[in-house]
Amino acid sequence: MTTISDEIRKELFKLQDVKYRDFQVKLIPGKDIDTMIGVRTPDLRKYAKSLVKREDIGDFLSDVPHRYFDEDQIHAFVISEIKDFEKCMEETEKFLPYVDNWATCDQMSPKVFKKHKTELLSAISSWIISDKTYTVRFAIGMLMQHFLDEDFDISYPEMVAKVRSKEYYVNMMIAWYFATALAKQYDATLPFIEEHRLSDWTHNKAIQKSIESYRITKEQKDYLRSLKLTKNQ
Repeated sequence: MTTISDEIRKELFKLQDVKYRDFQVKLIPGKDIDTMIGVRTPDLRKYAKSLVKREDIGDFLSDVPHRYFDEDQIHAFVISEIKDFEKCMEETEKFLPYVDNWATCDQMSPKVFKKHKTELLSAISSWIISDKTYTVRFAIGMLMQHFLDEDFDISYPEMVAKVRSKEYYVNMMIAWYFATALAKQYDATLPFIEEHRLSDWTHNKAIQKSIESYRITKEQKDYLRSLKLTKNQ
């Protein structure tokens, strides 16, 4: 009997672009040609939208871990389209332990979350102290996406600044968060840099990414450069 997982895998191979696979595999550590099909992201998103309303999609979402990166991507994109918040959060919680790369982590962005900020914050506070690299990265990404504008509060960068990790993909997300926070909430965020509240590497990377931003003024960039740490400090 053919399952929905079999059907999805067969369809993904129909959409395969081998040259794209060979290019993409170089960008995602931990993946190799045997675990990647090579479907372009717009095709994955389009296919996921066609799947989300299927009555048997739950069977696919429960069939984890998936064999292929592209199946993980479909999983993330399906979750992103679920309109019922409680169902979306349930599926997010179930899938996060299986997320094992930056692309799936960063491209999973449930649309319904923006309508449920209070409940989302509660989940973020749990995710951000996880021992799983991409659960922590996802938490910081959600804070960056949903809580740096009108819903900003100083307690949110406080949460991120407390994270200490040896994982490159966590520290890079912390740097990305603070660079974005400097662009959107400069005055509130600057003390975290001035007071050296981040690890040395993350501190310097946040400054580097800020300086690369067109949303930071020349004067702000010059000042941020002066706050960069050297090896002798």
